[in-house]
Amino acid sequence: MDDEPDERGRYGAALLFVRWSQAGDKAAGHAESEPLAWGKTRAEAEERIKVLSLFDVKAALDAAIAARPADW
Repeated sequence: MDDEPDERGRYGAALLFVRWSQAGDKAAGHAESEPLAWGKTRAEAEERIKVLSLFDVKAALDAAIAARPADW
């Protein structure tokens, strides 16, 4: 969630994807999506991102992974 609105007065909401260690016992990194939902308030942006379809979330995950360095 953006802390401040953009130049158009909108708050953006993005997804944070955690990469887990091979053992699965600790976080080993993360990737963040581009903003996927916007609202006039932080609460409105949050409500809008909560209703994304699983298809949209998976597409955002794939794009976030593709944007990471090769060794990630």
